[in-house]
Amino acid sequence: MRDLAIDIGNTGTKYGIFEEGALVEQGYFEGQDPLPPALQGQTFDRAIVASVGAGAESIKAGLSVTGKLLELTPQAALPVINRYKTPQTLGADRIAAAVGANYLFPGRNCLVFDAGTCITHDFVDAQGQYQGGGIAPGLRMKFRALHTFTERLPLVQQIDEKFPLTGQSTQESILSGVLAGSVAELNGFIQAYTERAADLVVILCGGDAGFFEKKLKGRIFVIPELVLIGLHRILTYNA
Repeated sequence: MRDLAIDIGNTGTKYGIFEEGALVEQGYFEGQDPLPPALQGQTFDRAIVASVGAGAESIKAGLSVTGKLLELTPQAALPVINRYKTPQTLGADRIAAAVGANYLFPGRNCLVFDAGTCITHDFVDAQGQYQGGGIAPGLRMKFRALHTFTERLPLVQQIDEKFPLTGQSTQESILSGVLAGSVAELNGFIQAYTERAADLVVILCGGDAGFFEKKLKGRIFVIPELVLIGLHRILTYNA
């Protein structure tokens, strides 16, 4: 069985090719279409497409799939129980990450951070119930907001691994506020969830996972392909 999972995000699209359940190839391309050369001309047994916005229809139209072609919508069956109050507004990437976490760590309380355009956290409990989470601006969004909504603050773009705790210039102060502040934010969530959920597993994914990896407290599992794994699990569940 040769399957394809596609995750259409806010700024780009990720894909993963699975053979007999194992992720054998993954890639990324900017925007939503056209399909990258790596996927053009290929035929898959099954495929799943998820999008946080638009683009799913154009991507689906370009695929060659002999069997099931599933778009992840609020109506799709899930291998977890969804306790979200408004499932129709829940981002496909968030529920896919939660499904991936539950699949990789069954019977464990899982806290998932996805650090990308936004920084989201999602909690799925040991009983396989997705409980929800939170959404906050990502690092670059915070930098841009400071520049856009003030008169004089510059646009800072670099994500410096050695950011200062105490900024001694305006640029350093922005780096401290955004980078040190975001690290403190995530560590605060880890502490809060650790107090309420025993045997907690903390998982990190997303484009900025590398920045946070060594700055968060406790044991952190960095799984960049978590959303793709979750999408494939949903596809298999619906087969």
